[in-house]
Amino acid sequence: MVFAGSVDMKKTARVLYVTLAACTASVLVSGCQSDPDIDITKLTAETDPPEVLYNQGLANLSAGKATEAGRKFEAIDKQHPFSEYARKALVMNAFVTYRQGQYAEAITAAQRYLNLYPQSEDAAYAQYIIGLAYSRQIPGVTQDQRTALKTIEAMQAVVDNYPDSEYVEDAQAKMRFARDQLSGKEMQVGRYYLERKEYLAALTRFRTVVETYPNTNQVEEALARLVETYYAMGIVSEAQTAAAVLGHNYPDSQWYADSYKLLQTGGLEPRENNGSWISRAGKKLLGA
Repeated sequence: MVFAGSVDMKKTARVLYVTLAACTASVLVSGCQSDPDIDITKLTAETDPPEVLYNQGLANLSAGKATEAGRKFEAIDKQHPFSEYARKALVMNAFVTYRQGQYAEAITAAQRYLNLYPQSEDAAYAQYIIGLAYSRQIPGVTQDQRTALKTIEAMQAVVDNYPDSEYVEDAQAKMRFARDQLSGKEMQVGRYYLERKEYLAALTRFRTVVETYPNTNQVEEALARLVETYYAMGIVSEAQTAAAVLGHNYPDSQWYADSYKLLQTGGLEPRENNGSWISRAGKKLLGA
């Protein structure tokens, strides 16, 4: 025999069960809208062993799925922080964020790796990633060049600390580019002052190029601008020395031809004064 009360109790139980099930499903899918802070992505944690996660990360990276690869590497770091795979995952995460154009994050991850594993086999690569991340942010010469300085600092660390690594050659190339940018910035400012006949300020910039960045592409013009500036100031001996150094190092340069003509307008010709700073700096130039 079934009592009416029993039927009602069973019906009530079924209603409660359906209601709870619906709410649970709603929480998983949409946060149940009663708690907007619940994120379903945080409810699904990676639970695989570190080696499995690492291999999955590499596979995703090879497939071009950088975001998913980064998620795998981050999961290792969080869930297996003291494993060997956590060390590998950290440097790989630095690489992934670099590839995604997240340069600040890449630098942070690579620097963290160096702090934790300074003597590891991948330390050179981590330092190289830092240099790459800075080099990708170098702007045109009309803008601030702090990232060019950071590039030189980071890549010099690759050369100094890991001289036998496979990254040295490219590190040196990146430093040459950064120095070209820095010297280009000096030239831009120097020309600005020269056009306004602020000769002392212009000389400072052109001298910096010749003395600090002697092996860059800007040196020819810097020497020619020194000829022009000194000649305008009436300091002809320095103008002649700058022209002589320019002709010795770059005899076929159009800059030298123009400087020679400028001196001729005053009945002068290139003549080196060995006591001049220009003569001393000239010994460090390419071709000297």
